[in-house]
Amino acid sequence: MTDAQFLAWLQSSAAYRCVLIEAAARVDGVETMIYMATRSYTTSPADSPANTQYLPIATVGTLFTERLSLDGDGALSTGDLEVDNTAGVRDAWAGAGYVWKNREIKAYIGDIRWPRSDFRMIFNGIVADIAPSGRSRLLLKLRDKLQRLNTAITEVKLGGETEQKDSLLPFAIGQVSNITPLPINPATLTYGYHCASAEGVIANEARDNGAPVAMTSNPAAGTVTLESTPAGAVTLSVKGDNTGGYCDTAATMCRRLATRYGKPADRFTDADLDLVNLATFDAAHPQPMGLYSTDRLNVLAACQMLLGSLGAQLVMSRLGLMRLIQVALPGTGTPFAIRPEHMVDGTLQPTGRTDVVGAVKVGFAKNWTVQDAGTLANLPEVHKALFADEWLTTTKTDAVTLATYRLNAEPVQIDTMLLTRADADAEAQRRLDLWKVPRTTYEFDGVPELLQLELGQAVTVYSPRFGMAAGVSGIVISLAPDWNTGRVKVGFLV
Repeated sequence: MTDAQFLAWLQSSAAYRCVLIEAAARVDGVETMIYMATRSYTTSPADSPANTQYLPIATVGTLFTERLSLDGDGALSTGDLEVDNTAGVRDAWAGAGYVWKNREIKAYIGDIRWPRSDFRMIFNGIVADIAPSGRSRLLLKLRDKLQRLNTAITEVKLGGETEQKDSLLPFAIGQVSNITPLPINPATLTYGYHCASAEGVIANEARDNGAPVAMTSNPAAGTVTLESTPAGAVTLSVKGDNTGGYCDTAATMCRRLATRYGKPADRFTDADLDLVNLATFDAAHPQPMGLYSTDRLNVLAACQMLLGSLGAQLVMSRLGLMRLIQVALPGTGTPFAIRPEHMVDGTLQPTGRTDVVGAVKVGFAKNWTVQDAGTLANLPEVHKALFADEWLTTTKTDAVTLATYRLNAEPVQIDTMLLTRADADAEAQRRLDLWKVPRTTYEFDGVPELLQLELGQAVTVYSPRFGMAAGVSGIVISLAPDWNTGRVKVGFLV
């Protein structure tokens, strides 16, 4: 079935819409697939799965909402699925014998007259849990697949008999400056800076109270060994993880984190990634970055720290593919023209207005170990100052905006994982240009044709209202498809 044929079916009043649900659960200790639907449907012997009955017990409307966060903090998207439990026939589903948490769930839409292969996937996510909803309903609470990344990068501890035995092994990715490594073996003066293979120590030198000291490096183990007992604080500047090759851009590091770190069972594979989107994002955003952690940092939080440095965020498509999207105007791709005929009459309305920003201050080149200048060795004063400050900063201002809106010229600092002043300057200016004018968010109910829209996509919206008669450029920030009606609530920023 072609996309055009599928769209024509969505628009047809003669369609017998049916949503098929395939949800995994651990039932009495056995991983089991449970088949549900909004109408009775049984597959044929030639289908996959073959000869399978989908029980007509599910209620699906707006199954899931995709959303971008304008404040730059990515979040897990959520949704709900109602299951019929008349007379308590499925009370056991909410009992101890059924474990739904963190199991996969997929949904497909089609016509009850179609073969199973013609149904189109509309959701691919995770069940967060199940709960009763009154006496006759159960509610499956849904999350997007980012839930799988909501797990610690590593939980491997040093072990042994030293005072540091309960410390997590450090994690380093990209380039990081002046980190404090973990004492691995005090007897041999061995220190660890990464829990796996690393690219190595920059300039092949360690520092003792800021002064360079001799050492030998073992990048395959992510460790160094000093040649003499240190007098004070030991620090390193390193290039981190190289399991699969060194990486230091937001897209490549997020891919590395998602596929090689966290719980092995929850890690993504390339099949969970929108590889075209990641490659496009990487080409557009080659800024080098770095991240270091000695605490229990989770994969999702680490990715958002990196992407947030670019005003971007990690999202999952409704098909369960990881994508990277920067909130920017214009949006990505060729703008899709949204005209009055695409909107249900009277549904277009403003939903919010952003704060105007007249200055942006960005922190970059993080010094991961702040040291009092008085404790440092005989270093030049300019170098002592660098070790004593956590961040270098840059500020971009717009005098006209500050005066017009009577704004404070000293903004709150935005900390980033960027390394260079040139990149920090560019990002600060980009944010200033984006937010120095008031932006408005809108929503409307769209016709089936708009089900093809994606988060972050560029749109040009035409309407006789709200100054849109000649068309305004925007970016899609939310999508809530209702598969019962074939409509979609679209949110956009202009």
